[in-house]
Amino acid sequence: MHGVGPWPGDTPPDDPRYDPDLITHGDARNVIDQYRYWTMEAIVADLDTRRHPFHVAIENWQHDMNIGSIVRSANAFMAESVHIIGRRRWNRRGAMVTDRYQHVEHHEDIEDFAEWAAGAGIPLVAVDNVPGAVPLDRADLPERCVLLFGQEGPGLSHEALATASSIVEITQYGSTRSINASAAAAVVMYEWCRRWAAPTS
Repeated sequence: MHGVGPWPGDTPPDDPRYDPDLITHGDARNVIDQYRYWTMEAIVADLDTRRHPFHVAIENWQHDMNIGSIVRSANAFMAESVHIIGRRRWNRRGAMVTDRYQHVEHHEDIEDFAEWAAGAGIPLVAVDNVPGAVPLDRADLPERCVLLFGQEGPGLSHEALATASSIVEITQYGSTRSINASAAAAVVMYEWCRRWAAPTS
């Protein structure tokens, strides 16, 4: 269900997290039930108390259409932040407004991004099916890391691969050389959560 009508009770909640306009007119946003009628600021503040210690980074040299979908997955798997490397503009349509709830940062180039990661002491795990990459199911995924993804088609740049602490690949079984970039990102984020995230129930 993607929306609810006005607040169903006679007395609206007396809680600053709730948005009076949403209580009056309904909440059509695609959010989990826990956040129904909450303000966007309240949702972000609550997520900030529970975000996972992995980051997601995407090279953006070709205005890749997949970036929005990767941001959406980063929100679903509760990444700490998303880092866009290269072009500042990116197609937000695939994010389905989840970028409003997800911290998104920009870096001018891979050198700037690598400097940030080194200063933060966070290892870079590149995801690409290149020679020497370790299959994801056998690879080391540190609890605190950056998962670094490339463009649809060319993958990661040579400069990005050179900055990585490790390179992992998703095992494939069919005839295609690679899978969709946003699908690959979702697979790797899920694998991180499978290893490190606390159970949800």
